[in-house]
Order: sequence, then C-alpha cells, then structure tokens
Amino acid sequence: MAGPHIEFAAMVYTVTQEKQKHWSPGLSGNLQCMAAVGIFAFGFPAAEKLLETWGIISLIMIRNGLALALLLGLLARAQGMNNLLRLPWMQGFWVGAIGFGIGSLLLLVTQYLTNAVTAALAAATMPVFAVVLEVILDKRQLTKRFLGAVALVLAGGFVATNAELGNLRFGWGLLLGLLATSFFAWGSRATVKHFPNLTPLARTTVTTGGMFGFCAIAFGAALVFKMPATHVPAPEAFDIVLLLIYAWGALAISQLLWIKGVGQIGIAVASFHLNATPFYVMLILLMFGNDWNWVQAAGAFILALGVIIAQSNQATDRSLS
Repeated sequence: MAGPHIEFAAMVYTVTQEKQKHWSPGLSGNLQCMAAVGIFAFGFPAAEKLLETWGIISLIMIRNGLALALLLGLLARAQGMNNLLRLPWMQGFWVGAIGFGIGSLLLLVTQYLTNAVTAALAAATMPVFAVVLEVILDKRQLTKRFLGAVALVLAGGFVATNAELGNLRFGWGLLLGLLATSFFAWGSRATVKHFPNLTPLARTTVTTGGMFGFCAIAFGAALVFKMPATHVPAPEAFDIVLLLIYAWGALAISQLLWIKGVGQIGIAVASFHLNATPFYVMLILLMFGNDWNWVQAAGAFILALGVIIAQSNQATDRSLS
C-alpha cells in the first residue's frame, strides 16, 4: 500500500526540486518555510481528533515511525538502498533525539501542566532562541533593523495565537515550554550544520530516526511503568487518514521542507515563519466552517512585515555589536 504513495511523493519532490533551481536562495528558503509551516498546521486538528482515543506517547511514537518509513522510502528511491547504510545514523540519532525528541516531549509536558495557550506562547518564543544561537555560534551581527524585525515577529506571533493573558499560567510548566523551544531551535540548526555534505532529504531522515528512537524508548519506559498514555485503539478508516495526515504531511514532508528552508535562510529567519502557525490553523478550520479571525490575520500581517524587514537591505544599518 505504501509503494504508490512513496512513488507519488517522490515525483512531487523531484518536480519541486527542478522548479526551485530557478529561484534565489532567499525566495526558495522563505517559500520552503511557509509551505512547511502551512503543512505542519494540518497536524493540529488531526492530532486533536486522534487524542480523543489515543494515548499521547503511543500517538507520537507511531506518528514518528510512519514519518520515518516514508522518508526512508523516498531516500532509498533517490540514493539506493546501499547508500542508506553509509549515512551517519548514530550522530543523527543524537541530534534528532535531543533536538526534536526531547523538545516535543517537553512541550507536551508543558501543555499537561498548564494549558494549550501557555504551550503555544512558549513555542512562539523560538525566534529569540534562534537569534541567540546565531549570535553565539554563527557570530551574527545584530542591527537595529533586525532587532526591530524580531520584535515585530514576536508581537505578531503573540497576536496570532489570539490568546487572553488571563489564560497564561506561569511556573515550572512555562519554564519547561521555553526549554522545549530552545531544544527545537538547536535541533533545527544542528541538523543543517552537523551534516553539511548530506542532502536535505538525508538530513531529515537521519534526525527523524533519532526522534523516533527517543520516542520509542519513552514508549517502552511508559509501558514498564504502566502509564495510561500508551493506549492504542483499534483504528477506523477515518483514524488512519488522520494519522497519515499527521505523520506523513505534518511531520515527514513538513520537516523536509523546514530543514531545507533552514539551510537556505538560517534558523533565525526560518523560525520567524513558525509563529504564523496559529494563522494557518485558522485557515484550515475555515474550510470546515469556522469563522474568520481578524485578530489572527492581523498577527500574521505583523509577522510577515517582520520577516520582510529582517531580510531587507541592511547596508545602512549600524551594528550594535
């Protein structure tokens, strides 16, 4: 059953790659990140429905496993089975486990200890951690224009969540959410920096392997301690469709586009796009009868303005360093 799907995904990926050869790295990178976040947003309504019957840990593990299977199929078709064994799987395991495995688990714990609003706002701080990483590790020179763009992106992200301040919960839960976001930022950058000779597809595959491995270990530990989050229901046809959307779309394809975008425009600017996730979710729900939300639309506009300013000509700016 997976064969035709992998063939179709490979065809789409190849055609897209050919089209992008005529685009500038900046345009291509921004479009990749926009598409990644847009596809990623489909995972939220799918996961919300699935979590009505699935355990959290079991759902994450199976989602990661299905995503890894698709990526392995695409990579085997592109590079051959023999080349799969030569990939740096051990290094990919550690980057994927620490950056994406621990990050996703901590964010779920944040939501459990607080609420969805607090978790979303913690995730919206990713541009801060991404910029700090580029300043410390890549020696990025900060300018007034760029810092102004960061402020716009943060403000746009907070507005796009359409959250009420009264719903925020401060404490250990929020701190764990901020820690989770820092892991995500590190993992995205490390995937690009640690594997410079790999294609974006290979980079995504080896780190997704690490993410799956970490969640499989967490699932095994949860089974030993008989935690309720390991429940796996008998899936119905609609559940399988939602699971494939959640795994193949919102993780495998989205992560592939995201890693490629990070490689072209850097983790700082790429992270700006992530703050538009609530707006994309609103657009998706709009197709199912929900109302248009002008507050989230305004937040997306503010965020887009920040993204444009961050990449505009900075020749006249004065460095703050």
